[in-house]
Amino acid sequence: MVGTVQRRRLLGITACLSSALALTGVSACGASSPLSKDVTIHMVAADYGDPKAHTSSTSYWNGIVSAFEKQNPRITVDVQVVDWTHVDATVADMVKKGTPPDIAQIGSYASYAAAGQLYSADDLFTVSEQADFIPSLAQAGTVDHTQYGIPWVSSSRMFFYNKKLFAHAGIEKAPQTWAELAEDAKLLKDAGVKVPYGLPLGPEEAQAESLMWMLGATGSSGSGGLTDSADNYTFDSAANVEAFSWLTKNLVKPGLVGPKDPAKTNRQDVFDEFLAGDAAMINGHPTLLAQAKQKGIDVGVAALPGETGTDTNTLGVADWMMAFNHSGNRDADGTFLQFVYQQKNSVKFLDEYGLLPVTTSASDAMRANPKDKDLVQFLNLLPDAVFYPVDKTSWAEVSSRLKDVIGQAVHSDPKKVLSDLQIYAETQDNKSKSVAAN
Repeated sequence: MVGTVQRRRLLGITACLSSALALTGVSACGASSPLSKDVTIHMVAADYGDPKAHTSSTSYWNGIVSAFEKQNPRITVDVQVVDWTHVDATVADMVKKGTPPDIAQIGSYASYAAAGQLYSADDLFTVSEQADFIPSLAQAGTVDHTQYGIPWVSSSRMFFYNKKLFAHAGIEKAPQTWAELAEDAKLLKDAGVKVPYGLPLGPEEAQAESLMWMLGATGSSGSGGLTDSADNYTFDSAANVEAFSWLTKNLVKPGLVGPKDPAKTNRQDVFDEFLAGDAAMINGHPTLLAQAKQKGIDVGVAALPGETGTDTNTLGVADWMMAFNHSGNRDADGTFLQFVYQQKNSVKFLDEYGLLPVTTSASDAMRANPKDKDLVQFLNLLPDAVFYPVDKTSWAEVSSRLKDVIGQAVHSDPKKVLSDLQIYAETQDNKSKSVAAN
């Protein structure tokens, strides 16, 4: 998910005329006739649930496809749902073999856009539909003034704590600084809590946990992060090194992150521990809040603790939809995506997984609905949240390397680990810029 996202008007949408034919099989832009033959489109989608808990996203997509095919009998949609650990690699492998899906809902789009493999939003949506996307998210999906990444869902992160475990350890409020977090973690461990703080630096989503700690650090040149204001990678900044040095010294070595190796611990691992009442503190997102309340856990939600006080920045996350142009199924792709993004269909997904909207209309509906009151605090953070640099074509490769190696920063010299990451990131960035120039 661009550094801090800046608001900017949607670009390129004036290239096509507004159309009211959203569900007729007519292309969003230019002249096109309804589908003249039967078409099958293939989609790969990430799983936001857990098949073992009967919450897999397969159920949602089965319902959407069934309803869509009834209205569009000439289009068959085949959806493959893949867990988040493997979904990006699955699509990358399909593209490498020359058999990309028609539509993919994954974590990164920029490298495919740079390679000319995607339809633009202009190709797929009407002007009014494009204008409904939240500007900061639409901008995050833009490469060279054209939007290729279509935001699917958004989220922001906050600090979660188990109030019952806090009370058991004699802790009255959420920590606001790293020092207070470490003090609370020791009290929780002494009180017999299995996982005082859940630290997921395993390959599932290590980039999220890492960035939240980086943002909370205050180095000599300011807070940490993945990129600077010029969009250059900054893995080895003084603030980032400080963040991992502090983690190692104050949480990992004292055994305050539980018995598992944080370098091998995935996000879902600590979420499961929190839902089981075994983890007292973690960084969480809206979906987890809904799940915890369903489990009867008394959850406290607060701003992320920082090195010197609560962090004014938090992680903002957007997951992406994209349509590959390999098979030439633009009309069918657009017809299906327009159906998926209808407010009732997108809100159904958001409600099921406790995620945040990507359109203004859905956002307004959420703010007005009392049942979504828990989500508004996350929604309020989105305008100033820090996103992954997804507009960089090198980000997919860099993110993959980050997931594999960042956990070692709490076991060995963090400066060496982060410096190696910096060298790799700069190399990939230079390669992508060279390809773009040619």
